[in-house]
Amino acid sequence: MSGALRIGDQILSSRLFLGTAGYPSPDALRRAIEAARPGLLTVSLRRENAAGQGQKFWEIIKGFDIPVLPNTAGCYSVEEAVTTAQMAREVFETNWIKLEVIGDDYTLQPDPFGLLSATERLVSIGFEVLPYMNDDLVLAERLKDAGCRVLMPWGAPIGSGRGLNNVFALKTLRERFPDTILVVDAGIGAPSHATQAMELGYDAVLLNTAVAKAGDPVMMAGAFAQAIEAGRQAFLSGIIAPQDKANASTPLIDRPFWHQQGG
Repeated sequence: MSGALRIGDQILSSRLFLGTAGYPSPDALRRAIEAARPGLLTVSLRRENAAGQGQKFWEIIKGFDIPVLPNTAGCYSVEEAVTTAQMAREVFETNWIKLEVIGDDYTLQPDPFGLLSATERLVSIGFEVLPYMNDDLVLAERLKDAGCRVLMPWGAPIGSGRGLNNVFALKTLRERFPDTILVVDAGIGAPSHATQAMELGYDAVLLNTAVAKAGDPVMMAGAFAQAIEAGRQAFLSGIIAPQDKANASTPLIDRPFWHQQGG
């Protein structure tokens, strides 16, 4: 894809980060990963152990040479998130963590206060924290000051498929943090949403439900891989600014002779 993405000492080959939950079958998950060729795979310690299916799931993940990003999905308190992160570090043998501290049951919106507190604690014990956050500018600044080299604002509530609800806020974050890795995380529903995020200059897109719950997860995974590549290339190419009036693409030297008056 257009330019490798470096996070710390890790170089990622793709700017698509793919979740691994909710697929119709283990084989669908495996084939979707093959089609997407993601730079990261996100995994949940809780889901990985659910229903006694953890071993088969982990065998599929280990079959790919793709870095794993554990998350703290389902955590509603700082203590719960920190404990889950520490357990995930042991299970998945990585100090990277996608930090989620949920504050609202209906929207699954992050708790900004708990998120910041958990981030500070985890950074202090050696974690590379990738926080799932809303699009709040002040929170972004606080998380960056706490040691986050990556920020992951949502496009819309998790699993909603609504795309980028607040493009202005996302553009503002990109403008205010030009040197910080920004990843749109959550709410993506269609490949066009991912393209839009990349056209805004975001460094990557993280998604799960849009692929896992698609009619054909494998085909959709491939579509997202192409969409993110297209958006990245468009951003690097320099997208023209919108105009309020028409501007002919073909220059006019003179009027055609059949429009001339007189004999």
